[in-house]
Amino acid sequence: MALTQLLNTEDCGEIEVFKITHDLYDPDVSLNLAYYSGTITRGNKYKLINHRFRYDLRKYYFSVRVINIWNSLPNHVVDFNSVNVVKARLDRFWMDQDV
Repeated sequence: MALTQLLNTEDCGEIEVFKITHDLYDPDVSLNLAYYSGTITRGNKYKLINHRFRYDLRKYYFSVRVINIWNSLPNHVVDFNSVNVVKARLDRFWMDQDV
């Protein structure tokens, strides 16, 4: 039970990134995340660029914390237009991972 709750709290960031990358938020007020422009990527086709920063203060920002997790998700998890489908696939994906 506790593991399921932990996994459900982890994927909150991925759902928000999904909403931003699929334009479910107003683009004028959402984060401006930079996409990887290469043609061959591991993970998913909505891969985001992970910037390096000079100071450690920035590493705690939401946009920096979720990029590595988002980029590691496979395409079959994030390539849908429905938030509910992505939530279900994320839950299934995290349950199949070794902890």
